[in-house]
Amino acid sequence: MTNSWRALARMARDRLITTNPEDLGMILELWYLRLACLARLRLFNQTSAECTNLFSVLNGIAPQSARDWVYERLLPFELEVMQTRLNYWAGDYMAYIDSLNTLLTKCRVRARKCTDDPTSVAMWKERGARIALIIASQFMEMKDFGAATKLLEPLCNQSGTASSALRSTVGRVYLQAGQLGRAAKHFSIVAADESVAQSDKDMNAALLATANGEWESATEVFRSVLEADAENYAAVNNLAVTLLGQGKLKEGIDVLERALGTSPSSVVVAEPFLFNLSTLYELRSATATEKKRELLIQVAQWSGDGLRTTCLKMPTT
Repeated sequence: MTNSWRALARMARDRLITTNPEDLGMILELWYLRLACLARLRLFNQTSAECTNLFSVLNGIAPQSARDWVYERLLPFELEVMQTRLNYWAGDYMAYIDSLNTLLTKCRVRARKCTDDPTSVAMWKERGARIALIIASQFMEMKDFGAATKLLEPLCNQSGTASSALRSTVGRVYLQAGQLGRAAKHFSIVAADESVAQSDKDMNAALLATANGEWESATEVFRSVLEADAENYAAVNNLAVTLLGQGKLKEGIDVLERALGTSPSSVVVAEPFLFNLSTLYELRSATATEKKRELLIQVAQWSGDGLRTTCLKMPTT
């Protein structure tokens, strides 16, 4: 993993220049690749400008029937999702939610129309679920946990392999909202599902224990998860948090540093992981700046493009 987003964006641009103009499907796929790379680099102004220009050209296709054919048959759904992000980057969060809701409505309408094609129905339902998750994440960012759960709970009752994962997600939203009883109810349903991996059940149980202040119990569960899968870095990060809750700073630092040494290319791209490690350094000693400088060197070696160095909490002077 090199995370060379800048090089990938340049490659997409070069391919766009040399691709046959009649191969519109490939051109649109390359456009999505380029815009996704620019967004990953956090070049939001450039991403917005190029995305706006692209849709200006697409909206200018004549006649209307040809434009409809391009939108329905060739335009990647991911590009439509990317277009909604322009409102988010502009700071207009309500417009962002409105545009996502328009896409969600489109998914529902198309799923109803494709009753004769089970594959298409499943595809549009899956896309609708993805959009619902994006909307829910935005509601959570706005601290509107009630709206997030109201949107996601109906999806838990739909048939599909993702229902248990969605139910776990709803339970974790309730945890953030402080409604531990409702979170426990959803986690118990997941725990009773034999098709769910034991590690997922254990993660839910440990998070609930953490929310209840049962640090030792949560620590034991996270350790058991890591014994089964040492590369579960979410469990590594959560284990460090539970150790911090017990005042075991050195153990928490050791856990994070061990994961960093084992698989640096996977860990350094997780900004919450780096933020937590930097915070533990600050709490551990007055020489945190030197430790974070060493961490910065390691991050520069493995992270590639697009990482926000602010997660390292480096001093500005």
